Amino acid sequence: MSGRGRGAYYREKYGGGGRGGGRGGGRGGGGGPMRGGGSGYGYNRPPSRSNNAWEGSEDSSPAALKTVEQLEAALLQMDRDSYGRLKSLKGPYVFENRMILFIDHVQSDPFAPPSRLRIRVPQSLACFPPELFRTKTRKVALEDYLTRKFWQYVHRNKLDVANSGSGWHGSKGADINIDKPGQQVIERSSVLANEEYVEARFTVALPAQGRSILGQQAADLLTRQVVSVAEKTLQLRSLDRSDLEKFILSVEDQDELRKRLRERGLLAFVANGAVLPRQSGDSDLPMVGQGVVAFRSPLSLEKEFVLPNRGKIRGMGIPRGITLIVGGGFHGKSTLLEALQFGIYNHIPGDGREFVCTDIDTLKVRAEDGRNVSSVNITPFISNLPFGKDTVSFSSQDASGSTSMAANIQEALEVGCRGLLFDEDTCATNFLVRDRRMEMLVSKDKEPITPLISKIRSLYRDKAVSSILVVGGCGSYLDVAHNVISMDSYVAKDVTAKAKEIATAVPVALKDDSADRPFGSVASRSFVLPGGQSEEASEPDGSGTPWAPTTSFRGAKSSARRTNMVTFSGVDVDLSGLEQLVHPSQARCILESLHYLRDRRGGARGPLTLAEAVKCIEEVWDREGGIANVGGFDHPEGNFARPRKLEMAGAINRLRGLKVVGQSTI
Repeated sequence: MSGRGRGAYYREKYGGGGRGGGRGGGRGGGGGPMRGGGSGYGYNRPPSRSNNAWEGSEDSSPAALKTVEQLEAALLQMDRDSYGRLKSLKGPYVFENRMILFIDHVQSDPFAPPSRLRIRVPQSLACFPPELFRTKTRKVALEDYLTRKFWQYVHRNKLDVANSGSGWHGSKGADINIDKPGQQVIERSSVLANEEYVEARFTVALPAQGRSILGQQAADLLTRQVVSVAEKTLQLRSLDRSDLEKFILSVEDQDELRKRLRERGLLAFVANGAVLPRQSGDSDLPMVGQGVVAFRSPLSLEKEFVLPNRGKIRGMGIPRGITLIVGGGFHGKSTLLEALQFGIYNHIPGDGREFVCTDIDTLKVRAEDGRNVSSVNITPFISNLPFGKDTVSFSSQDASGSTSMAANIQEALEVGCRGLLFDEDTCATNFLVRDRRMEMLVSKDKEPITPLISKIRSLYRDKAVSSILVVGGCGSYLDVAHNVISMDSYVAKDVTAKAKEIATAVPVALKDDSADRPFGSVASRSFVLPGGQSEEASEPDGSGTPWAPTTSFRGAKSSARRTNMVTFSGVDVDLSGLEQLVHPSQARCILESLHYLRDRRGGARGPLTLAEAVKCIEEVWDREGGIANVGGFDHPEGNFARPRKLEMAGAINRLRGLKVVGQSTI
């Protein structure tokens, strides 16, 4: 190649059109040169969302698609050309073994977010038997497992490490990434498995030097390395089948156990032998070493379940009602509560918490000073505010600890919450309890707060909502508790009888019959999201025309880069109070679901109630195509993970600018 650049050499060797000759690529199937050709799919024509949900060329024969051979030739021809030329590569490319590579989105320049791709492996190659994904639970488990294997292979082989060139003119990109799972097994959009194929959705930072294409490296990356990853991680023959089946069956057992809690009158279950502590405050990995104390249930609370795969399992069943977790500092109270908090998720085998299961509709509640509250009826807890401030439809852009907790509970009840978790350390003390001395000092008519201790029994009696509280200083709760569990050096003990004796011998608590007063009402609210249509335009006009916002603000800044914060059309939404979110991809799913509700939700009724909104979104998540259905793109996104309806509702409630246009009592 003396005297010529590499780009000129390969343009001469492969020709300008990039359609006829060229080397074979890929290591899939039988190997050898790639064959086929024809125009078929235009580079710049994305699959239509209205045509079978992103399938695009799925109904076309592989012969009608461009080949990976053509992709390689095109990339080699582009070597050292302007980066913008890569846009022409958008579209699907077929391998000789019938794998299909979809280039869904090409980044605008080397410094932009990476390009989005998919690799689809037909079941004739993948060979996953239908029994591995015949139910929703098994399907989620299989897709999660394959996502982990894809990520592990890429990470182990350093394919997720970008070029190390520094400065403006240094080489950059060439890294492959897929959504990295955590310890929880959650429905994701990163892998899709069905009877026809298995598909992984990932990103590739297409390599460049400065703003010039590194065509050779890009060709090797897309035509060889990507298919190698697919062969090693998306085909059953390359995986440990016994490990895969163990993973799926463990997830299935956890899911079944959680579903049985209600019929057994339990809010939660902690298996004997569970490892609850984590390695550190910023790690979700289980603690290891000689000092780890495996969980063991008190005999009085021990329950047994017979699961479909594992068989018998025994552990502590926490009954519905009011349960206190007590004990000295650093003895494991909050560790147990944290395990229960995340017991709404299935966990990977070996996590230690895989058989800690909590009712799926259980919410952790904390004080959130400064949070936004929009027209919530907080009268069960707060009334008679100074200056006649309304608490039937309470709004604030800077709620206090007590008003935020009242709003958190009422909003949770609005969408069907069945259990509440509280940690004394993160609650507003004046919301939890008010002692006799303070009642004498500040008269009742001067105190607008009815503390939780006065409503917690009626909350269970009237609303069937159970509570678990970690308490270290609020001894008054012994009067209202049904069960008391003590943590002593991480060993659980049932001290209910002793607690009741103390409560009788040392009366300190409630005055009169305040613990038996009715809970009060919960309001159902109808709302319009910021940027949606006006209240007047939202009324049905009888025409049957689907309701939709009159103006879309999709172009405004929206992002979800962290688990606890999203930006919706330029408005930051603080999700830090939703402590049961565990992955940034859940925040991304919430953000796109907000856009879906505002910009694409149909129906002639006008504004939705909060319960209707979360039901609408859950129905969209449950459709064929899964949670990727909420994405506003012409291709499926691979970086969504499913939140619960409680977190979806929580995000709506925390959105500044939310306009409540109607309220009725549930």
